[in-house]
Amino acid sequence: MSGRGKQGGKARAKAKSRSSRAGLQFPVGRVHRLLRKGNYAERVGGGAPGYLAGGLGARDNKKTRIIPRHLQLAIRNDEELNKLLGKVTIAQGGVLPNIQAVLLPKKTDSHKAKAK
Repeated sequence: MSGRGKQGGKARAKAKSRSSRAGLQFPVGRVHRLLRKGNYAERVGGGAPGYLAGGLGARDNKKTRIIPRHLQLAIRNDEELNKLLGKVTIAQGGVLPNIQAVLLPKKTDSHKAKAK
């Protein structure tokens, strides 16, 4: 006999949704299913969450059309998407707004000096 009788097998881990894995609020599984069932394309790639984030960025800027700038801002401001698409150059995406701290005006105590 093979001896594979009543051995204690490992219990399955609790199911974890793709939204919680990605740390996102919108339903990733539902969106993926709707993209597949909606006959938009034969296959749905891994870049779909990036475009969804770009759509959210366009909505934040009160625009209805996603432009490369919205994709750039959404991807670079999100930690996971930036890790996934870190080496990617987005044409017409621009750069993130960033001002070095030494270039900012120094905070002075002008109102305290006037009080004395």
